[in-house]
Amino acid sequence: MPEPSVLRTVLADHPHTVQLKSGDIRDERVTLSFTDIAPVHRAFAPMVREEAYDLSELAVVTALQAIAYGRPVVLLPAVVAARFQRGCLIAHATRPLAPAHLAGAQVGVRSYTQTTGMWVRAHLAEDFGLTARDLHWLTHDEPHVAQYTDPGFVRRGSGGASLPDMLREGGIDAAILGNDLPGGEEFVRVVPDADARDQQWWRRHGYVPVNHMVVAGATVCRQDPHAVRAAYRLLRRADAAVERRADDPSPTLFGIDRLREPIEFIVTACLEQGLLPRELTAEEIFEPARSILGSDAA
Repeated sequence: MPEPSVLRTVLADHPHTVQLKSGDIRDERVTLSFTDIAPVHRAFAPMVREEAYDLSELAVVTALQAIAYGRPVVLLPAVVAARFQRGCLIAHATRPLAPAHLAGAQVGVRSYTQTTGMWVRAHLAEDFGLTARDLHWLTHDEPHVAQYTDPGFVRRGSGGASLPDMLREGGIDAAILGNDLPGGEEFVRVVPDADARDQQWWRRHGYVPVNHMVVAGATVCRQDPHAVRAAYRLLRRADAAVERRADDPSPTLFGIDRLREPIEFIVTACLEQGLLPRELTAEEIFEPARSILGSDAA
C-alpha cells in the first residue's frame, strides 16, 4: 500500500476536531500533520496570502474575500465553528449604550473584516435598521486578504490598547469581541435581549450564524485531490462522532445543499457592508470543491 499523503493542517480545538488531532479518527490514505496556532485567526493571513497550509480553518468572510480576489484556496462545504452573535457587542457598565443610541457611536472591532463583526452589523441592520455607515468603526488589525481595502468609514487605530481597555478609558463607545469576550460584570451587552433575539433568528433560519469553515490550498487540490477528498471525509466522520442533544441549536454544517442558504445570506450581508468587491454565487463559491469531492459535496 502506498504511503499516505501528508497535509499540513491548522484546525482549532473543537468538539469535532479533537479526535482528528489525537489520531483516534484517521484514514490510511491521508495524514493530517497539525500545526497548533493560537488564536487560530493568526493562520488566516498566511493561508490566503501564501498558501502556507494544505488544509486550514478559515473565517467565512475571509474565505469569500479570498475567492473574490482570486486567492489560491478552495472552500470546502464544512463548518467548524458557529455561534450566536448579538451578545458579542458590549459597552462598559459605567457607560451602557442602548441600540437606539448606536448611530454615530465609535465602535471598536479587531478587524472590519472579522466575521463576528459582519454578523453583528447584519443583526443591527435586521433588528434596528442601522447600516454599517451609521456607525464609526475603529480597528486594530489589517484584513487577512491583502487586496481588500477597508471602506472610508473605517479607521485604523494607533497604539497598543486592547478593546476592553479602550472601553474602560472611554476611547470607544462599544466593542465587538468574539472568543475573547470578557466575562464578569464590568461590561454589559448593548442588545439586552440578545439571547431571545438569537433564538428567534435560529427558529426562523434553521442554523446558527457561521463563523469558521475549512479551506484547502489550490496547489494540493490540483496535485492530490484524493487526499483532499479523504480529509473531507475525515472531517465528516469526526463531526458525526460528537454526541449532541436532540435540541442542540448549533450542529456543524456539511454539504453544499445545507450551506447554500447560509452562504447566500452572508454574501448579501458582505455586499451591504462593503466587504466584497462583487457578488458571488453559491455555484462560484462551491464549484471547485464539488469538482474534487464529487457526491460527498452534496
